[in-house]
Amino acid sequence: MVLNTEAKRNGFAAFGRKVIKNRYLLLMMLPGTIYLLVNNYLPMFGTVIAFKSIDYSKGILHSPWVGFTNFKFLFKTSDAWTITRNTILYNALFITITPVIAVTFAILLNEVRNRFAARYYQSVMFLPYFLSAVVVGYLGYSMLSTEFGFINTHVLEPLGFDAVAWYSEPKYWPFILPIVYIWKNIGYSTVIYLAAVIGIDNEYYEAALMDGASKWRQAISITLPQIRPIIIILMLLAVGHILNADFGLFYQVPLDAGVLYPTTNVIDTYVYRALITLGDIGMSSAAGLYQSAVGFVLVLGVNLIVRKINKENALF
Repeated sequence: MVLNTEAKRNGFAAFGRKVIKNRYLLLMMLPGTIYLLVNNYLPMFGTVIAFKSIDYSKGILHSPWVGFTNFKFLFKTSDAWTITRNTILYNALFITITPVIAVTFAILLNEVRNRFAARYYQSVMFLPYFLSAVVVGYLGYSMLSTEFGFINTHVLEPLGFDAVAWYSEPKYWPFILPIVYIWKNIGYSTVIYLAAVIGIDNEYYEAALMDGASKWRQAISITLPQIRPIIIILMLLAVGHILNADFGLFYQVPLDAGVLYPTTNVIDTYVYRALITLGDIGMSSAAGLYQSAVGFVLVLGVNLIVRKINKENALF
């Protein structure tokens, strides 16, 4: 007992010395820690809403518990299969094609030796990322409008084709939405991968050049293996959001056209419309908790698989 007490005292003393030694670093970390607690952890208290029937006169704490009743909304609806299918397939497509295109552009930009040209290309690619979904939706309308859209009036009709009613044909939107998503987000992903490519030691490329390796061989044998950990980490994080769709993309770009719901309706837009109609925040909170829980499990599962293959590429 005496030995345990003495060991505890020594442990507290050692911990205190470390705190004093690193007091300035801990002080610098304090604002970020406070922000993380206030912005990310305190709001988790709101998850209780998913298990309650909210009565505004009683408040959150005193509203009656309803168990998993709110979760039944997502699974008993007739559109459950459609919204789940659309959400997973679209996100799986985005997770797959985004790294391929972004890495390709990053490698190409890294080969641009003129600094002004390189910055210009980066800025042009990055600009759409800052546009709001509302602006993107109206830009899309200016392209796809049946009467005044650029594609109909300046591409199809001059070639002798009939105008297409894009907002009345669901079959076109599994192609339109990925194109809009890539156009809007590829600049952001490219900058991340470009930073990783720039960080590769030039000695690898000089040695490969001396061996007569072409640019293609350098990209395959040096660039891709060096940035593979970044690609895997970003894809792991993206998998965690596979049930969280880009609300602005699926709501604003199709202009909330009801006829397009079979190919544009996802979990987020469905819950939003139901919330507007029913005003049930318990249901919407349940949907958000369900998405987060599934994403958390997926990240753990995929990370475990990656860890089995190569520990160095795993998140933890």
